[in-house]
Amino acid sequence: MIARYSRPAMARIWSDEGKLARWLDVELAALEGWAEVGVVPTEAVAEIAAKAEPPAPERVAEIEALTHHDVAAFVDAVAEELGDAGRWFHYGLTSSDVVDTALALQIRDAGALILAGLERVFASVVARAEEHRETLQIGRTHGIHAEPTTFGLKLAGWAFELDRNRTRLERALAGMRVGKLSGAVGTYSATDPEVERVACERLGLEPAPASTQILQRDRHAELLSTLALVAASLEKFALEIRHLARTEVAEVQEPFGQGQKGSSAMPHKRNPVVAERICGLARVVRAAATVVVVPDAFLALDYMLDRFGWLVEGLVVRPERMRRNLESSHGLFFSQRLLLALVESGLTRDEAYRLVQRHALRAWDEEQDFRELVLADRELAGRVDLDAVFDLSAYTRHVDTVFERLRSLVRKEETVHA
Repeated sequence: MIARYSRPAMARIWSDEGKLARWLDVELAALEGWAEVGVVPTEAVAEIAAKAEPPAPERVAEIEALTHHDVAAFVDAVAEELGDAGRWFHYGLTSSDVVDTALALQIRDAGALILAGLERVFASVVARAEEHRETLQIGRTHGIHAEPTTFGLKLAGWAFELDRNRTRLERALAGMRVGKLSGAVGTYSATDPEVERVACERLGLEPAPASTQILQRDRHAELLSTLALVAASLEKFALEIRHLARTEVAEVQEPFGQGQKGSSAMPHKRNPVVAERICGLARVVRAAATVVVVPDAFLALDYMLDRFGWLVEGLVVRPERMRRNLESSHGLFFSQRLLLALVESGLTRDEAYRLVQRHALRAWDEEQDFRELVLADRELAGRVDLDAVFDLSAYTRHVDTVFERLRSLVRKEETVHA
């Protein structure tokens, strides 16, 4: 991942320096296991632990140019600084013992950052949802005005989705907290299960119950799929913000800082560039189909969470524009309420539907007020209580029910993470 879309803490985890440091952690933990079973002298383990340092990536690359093997180059780079005790370094291990177990450590560290980012975004979305709990907005289906909702309800839906993603991610990360030091094909032919147990315990991992040369990749596939789900949610939210920010809609606007420029050519532009960037990076995360690109998946999602948190916290919301857009459809969103009232009055559903549709289409085509057209139809108007039908508050009377569910979720999460 290019530096532009990498945040420092996550980048350190996936840097060459970070990787080599984790490889060394695995090697030292394995030596402690060998000391426990009485194979490697404790004095040698202590000497190696005191002397061993993560090698410089440049030195490893220099040796790898000769060995054409990255782990072998790493072992040589560390061992050359250890003296006689270096003969025990990498004892009984195969490359994947080191690489896969170290990757589990990197994923654990990176996952903690992603979870922290999710927590921040969740809290920000909940706060903005509460702020706009009663901010009326036209609801759209298929891009067309449907019925009134509130902007807070939209954000509440996002909050629940973020919470489900958090649960999925915690489960996927738990599945990755495993290591393996079982040798070339998983049979412990050159090592011992007790060495693996001790090493994994030192590293805060569980030994894989069974492995081959590698840890089985269903674990990695579940994790990457979960990261892609989180990214897809952020993409969906960001795309909605982009739609709502269009000039013709103008219900929200990205934060725009003092001195910021929206276009090199057009000074009036204030583009939703962060929302666009989030949508673009979601494709990067979805493309992370193999372990080769695990770092990019974490780096991209970490950046997306940070930027989406910034976007939500600073999002400019325009209630007056939302109200104006709601009113621009001439009251057509009351059509379902009128339909149901006519059915209750004794008309068949088809009769009621056709009556309502006739007036609704005329209201749209001729830009007339829907209620006035209905009121002018004496036969239709006399069948229903128009004040009750055209009551805007009917669409928001259950908002508190949804928000009580959201507050209950927040209270539950606060208890769990206390």
